[in-house]
Parts: sequence; C-alpha cells; structure tokens
Amino acid sequence: MASGKEILGLDNLAFDIGDQVNDQARQKEGKTSGRSCVAEENRNKPTYCVTDVPSWHLCGFLAIQHYLTAFGGILSIPLILSEGLCLQHDSLTQSRLINTIFFVSGLCTLLQVTFGVRLPILQGGTFALLTPAMVMLSMPEWECPAWTQNASLVNTSSPAFIEVWQSRMQTLQGSIMVASLLQILVGFSGLIGFLMRFIGPLTIAPTVSLIGLSLYDSAGAKLGSHWGISAMSTALIILFSQYLRDVPIPVPAYNKDRKLHTSKFFIFQSMPILLGILVSWLVCYLLTIYDVLPSDPAQYGHLARTDVKGNVVNEAYWFTIPYPGQWGVPTVSLAGVMGITAGIICSMAESVGDYHACAKLSGAPPPPKHAINRGIGVEGLGCLLAGAFGTGNGTTSFSENVAALGITKVGSRTVILLSGFFMVLMGMLGKIGAIFSTIPTPVLGGMFLIMFGVISAAGISNLQSTDMSSSRNIFVFGFSIFTALVVPNWIMKNPDFFNTGVKELDQVINILLSTHMFVGGFLGFFLDNTIPGTKRERGLLTLEELHLEDSGNTMETEEVYNLPFGITSCLSSQSWVRYVPFCPWKGQRTLSEDNQTSQSEPLPNGTGVTEEFAF
Repeated sequence: MASGKEILGLDNLAFDIGDQVNDQARQKEGKTSGRSCVAEENRNKPTYCVTDVPSWHLCGFLAIQHYLTAFGGILSIPLILSEGLCLQHDSLTQSRLINTIFFVSGLCTLLQVTFGVRLPILQGGTFALLTPAMVMLSMPEWECPAWTQNASLVNTSSPAFIEVWQSRMQTLQGSIMVASLLQILVGFSGLIGFLMRFIGPLTIAPTVSLIGLSLYDSAGAKLGSHWGISAMSTALIILFSQYLRDVPIPVPAYNKDRKLHTSKFFIFQSMPILLGILVSWLVCYLLTIYDVLPSDPAQYGHLARTDVKGNVVNEAYWFTIPYPGQWGVPTVSLAGVMGITAGIICSMAESVGDYHACAKLSGAPPPPKHAINRGIGVEGLGCLLAGAFGTGNGTTSFSENVAALGITKVGSRTVILLSGFFMVLMGMLGKIGAIFSTIPTPVLGGMFLIMFGVISAAGISNLQSTDMSSSRNIFVFGFSIFTALVVPNWIMKNPDFFNTGVKELDQVINILLSTHMFVGGFLGFFLDNTIPGTKRERGLLTLEELHLEDSGNTMETEEVYNLPFGITSCLSSQSWVRYVPFCPWKGQRTLSEDNQTSQSEPLPNGTGVTEEFAF
C-alpha cells in the first residue's frame, strides 16, 4: 500500500524453507503449549510470531532476503536524485549517497522495531518525498548549470562544483528536517487517528499512482541512452519475476534429520531485480571490453559502457561512516518545506495501512492507538535523521517486506532487527556503494520502467476497497488523476505565470502546483470529503472490518506493543501515562476487554453477536 513499495513477485514463495520451518515448528510446538503459532486447523497462521526467535541460520537467511527485497527501491532513490543535484558525472559522491541511505534505513529500522510500532516492519527511502524533491530541484533558481551536464567540463574536486551540488543538498536537507517535524507532531500527539478519518482510498490512490507516473521523464531519458540494453534489462526482470518465479534451483543443504540433501531455492523470486541488473551489467561489460559499444561520449550508446564512470571503485574507501552534516549545514526553503510536507502526509497514510497488514500477517493483534502513534512519530524521527545525515530523502515502511511476511510465515521481529543491522553494515562498506554507482545508465532505465509502472499500479490497487461501480467514485478518481497530469505540465512550461510580487510565495505556489501527487491528492481529498457518499462506497469501512475480524484471531496479546527494557512496567504505575498518546498504560487492556465484552451479547447457545465496532 506504500508508494513504490509493491515491487515484483511477492505473491509466491521466494524460497523453500518448508523443511527448516516445519522441523523447528514441531520442536517448538512440543515445548510450548498455548502460545504455539502452529495450528493444524489453520495453516495460514505464522509459524513464528512477533516475539518468537527462529534459529540463527534461518534468522540470517530471512534477514538477507528482506534486505534484497528492499534493495531495488532503496538503490534507485539516490541514483534518480543525483540528476537534480547535478551529480550525473560524480560517481564517487553518488556512491556516498547510496551508502548513506542504506545506513540511515538500517538505523530507522532498528528504531522502529525497538521503540516504534514494534512490528516486524522494515524502513527505507520513500518515493513520496522523491517527487517533490525533484520538482523543487527543477525550479529555475535550482536548475543545474549547463556546464555540469558536460562530463569533460566537470572537475568533481573543484570548489565551484562542490558548491553547486552541496548548496542544493543542504536546502533539500533543511526542508526535509523541518517538514519531518509535522510527522513527529502528528504521531506523538495522536493526531494521526483524527486525520485518517478523512484520508481514504480515493485520496491515496491518485496520490500514489502519480508518484510513478510523474517519473516517466527520468525513466525515458535513461532508456533512450541505449534502447537495446534497456529492453534487455526490462525483459530479464520480467522473465525472472513473472515467468520463472515458480522455478526452483536445487542447492545442497544439511540438517540433523535429513543429513546432506538438496533443497529448493526460488532464486528468481528472491532477487529478480538484482539478477536482472547483474546479467545486463555483465553483457555491458563484455560489449565494453570487445569495443562493441562506442568509446566516443558524443555517440549513441556510449553510456552503456561499464568504464564510463572511471576509477570510482578504486577511489572509494573500504569503510565509511556517514554522519549528520557531512554535506554542510542544512538550510531551509519555504517552498521546499511545503512540497516535502505533501509527500510526508501521503507517507503517513500509507504507513498506517502497512501497520495493520503487518500485524495480521505476523499473528499480532491489530495495533492499538498508542503503537500507531509511536510508529508514525518514529518515522518522523527517521525523516529527521535522514535529513540530518543527508540522504536527500526520508523514511517510510516498505510494503513489499510486509508481503514477504505472508510468504515466509515468519513474523519474528528479530529477523527484521537483523536485517536492519545488515543495512547499517552495507552502508559502512564504501566499496559496495561505489560498485552500484557504476551500473550502466540504460540498465537503470530498464529497472525504472518496471518499478515506476508497478508503483502506478500499486496506487490504483487501493481502489479495490471502494465501490468502483459508483459514478461518484469514478468521477473523483478520474478527475483527480487527469487534472494532476495537466496542471503541473502547464506550470512547468510557464514557470513565470505566478507573479505576486513575493518571491517566496511564488516559489511555494509553483512547487505545489508542479507536484503531481499534491494536485491529485488534494483534489481527491477535497472531492471525496465534500461529495455525498456512504462510508462503504468510499472504502472507509474496510480497515474497520479487518480490525474487527482479526481481533479474535491472533497469536499474541497487545503486550507485543509494549515498550522494551521494562519501560512499560516502570511507567504503568504512573497515573499521568494515560494522557500520553504514545505510551501504553496498565488500565488500557482492561478497558479493551470491557469494550469487547460490552460489544458482544451472549445468546442462549453460548455464542455472542457483535453489536457495533468503533475504530
């Protein structure tokens, strides 16, 4: 449900862990009585719940799987952002951006799982902030100088070039940090519950879809650098993720019961994007060493060569530790803050849906208000950290990793914690970032074609909970999304149309009206809340019904959402805690049980009937 998060091939098993999981589940079932997740009568229940800890080798394998699942989405953000920052010809700085975003994503994952919503949910960069960032950087005052587009004129170590890109990054950092304060406030104050009453599928669908649709120009520029290589990259990813996803690769395995044997590894489902990139990269390398691709930068196809980006791997450090302020002191742009704020509001709405989906798949009860408030607040802190460290982006929950929980039937948050440690480690290996910064441009174009298309479709999929036979809903969605394509296109062609006499106000208006997702999201929000329609017609009842359906079919209690290290126990005796929106308190569970009892009236046969449900 998140922007750009529904990425490829997650509706089937990614790898065959049946032997390991079943063996360990049987062992655990013999040791545990009432809390076992294994139930013969319901095979859809997770084998490992939120608080369970799988064996170390299964933990490690699944953690790497989650890292690879998020890999494509996280990697693409700094590579796209480098265009707006005038860094097309500075691969070494691109590699540092890649290291930084993986490092911060790992830190935010650790914070979210430990102190946030406390569900096994991975954090990473968000396309919801990429779109307004690119719009801001395309404004006339931030447009890259012409000489930065010519590789022969760029000296990456010159003070003039460093000033060009760092000034843009500093403004972007400051805008993200200020905008993130809104998310921190909305989360920790408990306002998110109030806002979600008005933000429904008809607001989220056009907003998310337009994130993918608005990036067509960036994808097209990279595709056009060599259509043949781009088409090959696209075809390979489609082949691996769609046609070969059920084809297993036999690999040697060993366990105590079966000794040495072969096991099935669904590699094409596990890493289709990475495999597609690697194979295309290898083809480009072979075409480069045999001089099939032109060596003249002015000729078509030169950007497909693997030696275009010079000696960046040799120049990169083996180890690097990103730190706050590494690009200089952040500055603030009012227009940038307004644009980024629109993206943060979209990200918050998506994350709430992810929390409920993650709780269902991991065998936890529906997240209580204090956990949702804390999760959104910690995501705001993550955006603040991302801005301070200089990723040029924020952080959000990754839906494809939530889907992976349903695939593996392992909902342990220990696995996600380990995945967060992996991302932090990868962010400290400078050579890794340098290697990925040298991916040939047309190979990236092929990947973007797939990813942005899936992002657009993921947005439209939010409409499945609405009544799309309703002419009201068809009008709201169609008008919102088409207007959001027309207006920004016209504004970009006529940037001087608004001239109020106040430069800052002109910048704010231009950025907001040039951001497709803001125009579409605002129109969807306004029309959906003003045109008469029932809650069921608008799709607002689905989450409430899901909450009610799952409340009696969970493997854990609400204690899984308690704060760690005994913090909840220490605070539970304090009467003032009940007034803190993000803290669990002792009387909360009692009230919850009383509400459930009052909502269910006993029948003569001993069963109950639900009278009503209030979210």
